[in-house]
Amino acid sequence: MPRDGGAGAQGVDPEQLWLSSAEPRRGRKPAYSREAITAAAVALADAAGLEAVTMRKVAAQVGAGVMSLYSYAPDKETLLNLMVDHVSGELPTGHTLTGDWRADLKAIAHLQRALMLRHPWLPAALSSRRVPGPNTLDFLERVLAALRPSGLDGTAKLEIFAQLTAFVAGHVAHEIAQAAGSQSPDRVEAEARYLAAVAADGHHPELAEALSAPGRLLTPEATFTRFLNRLIDGLDTS
Repeated sequence: MPRDGGAGAQGVDPEQLWLSSAEPRRGRKPAYSREAITAAAVALADAAGLEAVTMRKVAAQVGAGVMSLYSYAPDKETLLNLMVDHVSGELPTGHTLTGDWRADLKAIAHLQRALMLRHPWLPAALSSRRVPGPNTLDFLERVLAALRPSGLDGTAKLEIFAQLTAFVAGHVAHEIAQAAGSQSPDRVEAEARYLAAVAADGHHPELAEALSAPGRLLTPEATFTRFLNRLIDGLDTS
């Protein structure tokens, strides 16, 4: 049976994970719960990244024996699914929809970005297929409701949700990497001089024109909003 590695060739069984009881059915009542185990794993990931999440460390966090945790999460892949759905519970599902589906989608994307910035491990966890749990499905239901005025069919709505989530995850992963590798002012100035020299050499006229365009606000929030607007405003509804 897989342990701290993946879930094996069969992957995670969604019925077993989400439709069965969250607590062991046999033996005495446990001193901890699947919710507590998942919350401990999330805390570890928030503090030190996904690499820090092992069954041994999670067990130490909740004061349990390592082997007893496998009744709740038989492998790390299952635990990751639990973690993703746990933090997805932070996404609001009762906010008012405006009826302008593009505006509502943009608001939803900003909620997703805020969640991923609070949990920097989340974009990486979303990079492989996850089995949607109850919190994720509640949020998906809200997204589908936001898309109702678009007139798109069900498949297109699901595709847009996947496309939007992938965009936000990719953008946030880039934001986090940029922040972690932030350069000194001297290095930034050196790069600016280099690009100016390249633009002036006459061999890159398109680049020179692009670099001569008026500057734009470059805060992470402003950059995300510009990219998001281009994505959503350009969605094809035909």
